[in-house]
Amino acid sequence: MTRGFSLLAAAGLALLVPASMARADGAVAIPKSKVDVGGVKGLQSAVFAGGCFWGMEAVFEQVKGVRSVTTGYAGGSRADATYDRVSTERTGHAESIRITYDPAQVSYATLLRIFFSVAHDPTELNRQTPDVGPSYRSAIFPQNEPQRRVAGAYIGQLNAAHAFAKPIATKIQTGTFYPAEAYHQDFARRNPSHPYIVRWDKPKVAAFRAAYPALAR
Repeated sequence: MTRGFSLLAAAGLALLVPASMARADGAVAIPKSKVDVGGVKGLQSAVFAGGCFWGMEAVFEQVKGVRSVTTGYAGGSRADATYDRVSTERTGHAESIRITYDPAQVSYATLLRIFFSVAHDPTELNRQTPDVGPSYRSAIFPQNEPQRRVAGAYIGQLNAAHAFAKPIATKIQTGTFYPAEAYHQDFARRNPSHPYIVRWDKPKVAAFRAAYPALAR
């Protein structure tokens, strides 16, 4: 997101990142999960980490049944859950999003499918596109045991199906979610012309809407 991008921008290279660093603009075609979280009623939460939280938020805000998306930090302590401290790459946090969703409209497994196929590249280890470091890792923070079982089973299913050219790097982790600073919330919606949003995040949103039109608002 911002840290890797800001270094490129400072060198005048913000929009000249080699294409080999970018994920294809289209969604990756992957199978649906064979299992899902069932029997839940009322609003639920899911916490995913997949690189810059601006783009993750922008994608999931488009999904029918998602009531809200909050950017934040997961996997570290409350005391260090600030952008300046997370930027040191020594706090253990991952830039994350908390999705509040209605399971009567969209299931946890469907959110996982979007997460893996279009919201980020799950084969990247501790990086996404121009952003490098463990805070940009791919991770799932299950909010209950059924979510943990479904996420683990889906990773196994996708690896067995060789859905990606490389093994999935996504880890299932534990950790409290802490909301990020106000200026990070709804960043893409509030800053649609920001160079980073235009280069990296608008293509993700377009790919989601093209691949999953029935799920798009």
